[in-house]
Amino acid sequence: MDSCPENHLSHRDMWILAGITSLSIGAYLAFSAIYHTIGFPLDDAWIHQTYARNLALHGEWAFIPGQPSGGSTAPLWSVFLAIGFWLRLAPYVWAYLLGAAALWGLEVLGEKTVRGIIPSYRPGFPWVGAVLALEWHLVWAASSGMETLLYSLLVIAVLTLIISGSQKYFAMGVLVGLSVWTRPDGITLLGAAALAVLLNQSTWMKRLKGLVSLSLGAGSLLALYLFFNLAISGSPLPNTFYAKQAEYAVYLKLPFLQRLGDEALQPLIGVGIILLPGMILALITAIRQKKWGVLVSIVWMIGFLGLYAWRLPVTYQHGRYVIPAMPIFFLIGIVGLIEFDFNRGPRVGWVIPTFWKLAMGAVLVLFWGRGAVAYAQDVAVIDTEMVRTAKWVAANVPQNDLVAVHDVGAMGYFGDHNLVDLAGLVSPEVIPFLRDDELLAAYLNRQGVSYLVAFPDWYPKLTANLTLVFTTGAPYSRAFGEQNMAVYLWPNP
Repeated sequence: MDSCPENHLSHRDMWILAGITSLSIGAYLAFSAIYHTIGFPLDDAWIHQTYARNLALHGEWAFIPGQPSGGSTAPLWSVFLAIGFWLRLAPYVWAYLLGAAALWGLEVLGEKTVRGIIPSYRPGFPWVGAVLALEWHLVWAASSGMETLLYSLLVIAVLTLIISGSQKYFAMGVLVGLSVWTRPDGITLLGAAALAVLLNQSTWMKRLKGLVSLSLGAGSLLALYLFFNLAISGSPLPNTFYAKQAEYAVYLKLPFLQRLGDEALQPLIGVGIILLPGMILALITAIRQKKWGVLVSIVWMIGFLGLYAWRLPVTYQHGRYVIPAMPIFFLIGIVGLIEFDFNRGPRVGWVIPTFWKLAMGAVLVLFWGRGAVAYAQDVAVIDTEMVRTAKWVAANVPQNDLVAVHDVGAMGYFGDHNLVDLAGLVSPEVIPFLRDDELLAAYLNRQGVSYLVAFPDWYPKLTANLTLVFTTGAPYSRAFGEQNMAVYLWPNP
């Protein structure tokens, strides 16, 4: 699958994609504002904003000023967000602009890649990029204030280099290193790139040179990443890497194939179900024609899903952990269907190609609308539970009182209390017992906590006999059968 020299996009095409991206994300934000308010659909976005603000204003890597910590999974993303505070565009405008830029970059790379793979694909309208601009998982992620789309862009940049047969191994290594600075699981791309070197080079000497170039490109950034985390938190990886696995370890009791199936289902919720036959066709073609780049990309995608099924088998928030594997799935699926379209015989005619295009368009638009509703609902829940509670605590809890909280993002951004993080992101000492209510209670007593902030059903033993001093009373969580966040007095012994 060699790259075609005519796979460039015209300025017109890129402006078209920029326009579609702006309309797609703008519509999500507008619907969110009408439904409830502008905001972020995850509390974790406020964690990144807090680290970014402290970096921009105080020049330190800390969630709580003066207390360096490794609670940000995505240092590169937090650094980018810090620019928004210098430009006075934070927290919302700059985060949305970064998400839109990442989505637009995905579209451009995707469109160029398909044109490189299929020389006969030269449309007057860049519809492959448009599919990515309207795919609801990607639009949701671009509007989330999270690093997900930046990481997805780096993933697709590495994999499209592999697919094109590029021998720019040093640059490939640099992209891998940057991906790790965005999310630790970016290290998996190093394996994909190394496998591509071994398969594409004809002699062992060329393979050795390719691996050395790849290692040099990635090595310095990976070493800096490890030293950074060791200096900040005393461990080679961010606290979140360990905390999330400990928090959701109970899911590991499910059969592995069930966990893998749950992860693999996420890309199929939407246009992915229409593109699944294309993925299968592309896989068969790649095996027959030994198109190593496509095969390596598919292996990476399956391995990525398997990694999460093995270590962090959660699919909440629309499968956000595996969203970075979706763009390559969509692209290869599209390639498979386009190749089928161009190679169809007279018996096939126009019926099947017309059907899949119409079906793809209809499902794409339907789920884009569904995604807008989901996004608005997610923002409403975070704003009325986490943000509202954080603002109440900031206004009503004495400044010197220590507050224990499970979701620390909004609490850290909107207030400046000292916090104990029950999820272990900025209080890693709780990770070994974060699901043990008795040990947590003893720990909170030792720390001298005055207030506990949590959803009651998350810590039923801890909250059972506590005095309730505030609850949000918001309707959105209750509409989904969930409880409201609450603030309790913690009885110090």
